[in-house]
Amino acid sequence: MANSSASSNAPAKKLNLSRFKNLEFVLGILLAGGIGLAVALSWLLFPDGGRAVNLMARLTPPFADPAHLLGTDPLGRDILARVIIGGRISLTVGIVSTAGAVIIGVIMGLIAGYYRGIWDMVVMRFADIQLALPFILLAITFIAIIGGGLVNTIILLIVSQWVQYARLVRGSVLALREREFVQSARAIGVKDINIILRHLLPNLLGPVIVLMTINVANNILLESSLTFLGLGVDPTIPSWGGMLAEGRTYLQTAWWISVFPGVAILLTVLGLNLLGDWLRDTLDPTGRTRI
Repeated sequence: MANSSASSNAPAKKLNLSRFKNLEFVLGILLAGGIGLAVALSWLLFPDGGRAVNLMARLTPPFADPAHLLGTDPLGRDILARVIIGGRISLTVGIVSTAGAVIIGVIMGLIAGYYRGIWDMVVMRFADIQLALPFILLAITFIAIIGGGLVNTIILLIVSQWVQYARLVRGSVLALREREFVQSARAIGVKDINIILRHLLPNLLGPVIVLMTINVANNILLESSLTFLGLGVDPTIPSWGGMLAEGRTYLQTAWWISVFPGVAILLTVLGLNLLGDWLRDTLDPTGRTRI
């Protein structure tokens, strides 16, 4: 019996380990994890914060000077340092804004789906109105009223994206609240807050985590786009969108000023999307696609 149980557990362990050998997971970890690690260590790698100016080395091409591997900008600042330092802003905006949208959206979705009635009507009608507004119109109006900056950009992204999580959670709760385990818990007098936290919320985490991963990548793109248009982070703070905006006037003479921040955005978003696809396939066995 011991041998049979051990042999039955071996395939399960092998199956679980095989999920981490998926090409999507490996590439996603290498891309997103590598950039995230470099950004986390940026304080040690570049203590000057990428602000050191050297006019004697201005517009140095990539790989022409070992001290400036990816070249320099019009003020002689190192592009590699500014790309890695700028990643702190873009990743901070992406992660913090997604976390805020998740917290608000999940709470509102749980309330609307579980209690229904007036709560459901108010939350969902407000969500419908917000979804009818184009993001760029909402962004311009929001920035015109309260101004730009890092904190305001994060607030804007939270306000614009909590609806996605609210609708996702509400739809799942409407189906789960009629299941036998929820009805049984309600019948024996379990409080609503315990039903929500112990029975409903754990069954919603899979889809929410997948959407979170995709939205972090999306928010990095949105932050870069808003900063490029002058609606996002203060241009004096290094960020990928700001570097793209700075380099657009030098595309013909110093292409590396814009290209390398663009490559950093591309690799980060690609890595996060690959991880999102892997999480979707792992948490939802139906319709799984493997590379």
